[in-house]
Amino acid sequence: MAKVKVFNMQAQEVGSITLPEDLFNVEYNEPLIHEVIVAYNANQRQGTKSTLTRSEVRGHAAKPYRQKGTGHARQGSTKGPQYTGGGVVFAPKPRDFSKKVNKQAKRKALLSALSQKLAQNEVVVLDELTFANAKTKEAQAFVDAFKFNGSVLVVNDKNDEKIMRATSNLEKLNVEEADLLNVYEVVATKNVVLTKSAIKSIKEAYAE
Repeated sequence: MAKVKVFNMQAQEVGSITLPEDLFNVEYNEPLIHEVIVAYNANQRQGTKSTLTRSEVRGHAAKPYRQKGTGHARQGSTKGPQYTGGGVVFAPKPRDFSKKVNKQAKRKALLSALSQKLAQNEVVVLDELTFANAKTKEAQAFVDAFKFNGSVLVVNDKNDEKIMRATSNLEKLNVEEADLLNVYEVVATKNVVLTKSAIKSIKEAYAE
């Protein structure tokens, strides 16, 4: 079992914790992580794009001028794509981009990603996440104390209004509840900060 240090929000060591092996010692499975992330991104697409084909645009199908003798290329209708206001070739239509991934695959991918982050020394364990006055400067002081290089994902058990208000204006700091954590957020973020309560929630949700 991996034993790691626990820090407070001032980046001071306040103890240690033993991380469960079934959560943080999972073999890295890049193909599975890729599959889950592709499905996640596909499921974010609305699929509402829609334009009109030549059969749907307003107008008529009569020839704009006679076939021969005008000096122009022959035309069959002003609804063609070569005309302004004409239809679109291979017009995009509403469609469903969603992909299905079973729960077990999502679980393994998430734990694999977390284990890889720990192996790369990109995981920090925090005793608790609290902001007294819900000010952005408090959240910035937390980031500065740890001297994080790159983006930061803080995973907490439950987030209150003060936490969300304090962190909302920091572009590279994202706070997520343990129940809503997904593989994409873990992989797309450089540093992952887990509160002790979040680790407990993850263990309850994902431990076999």
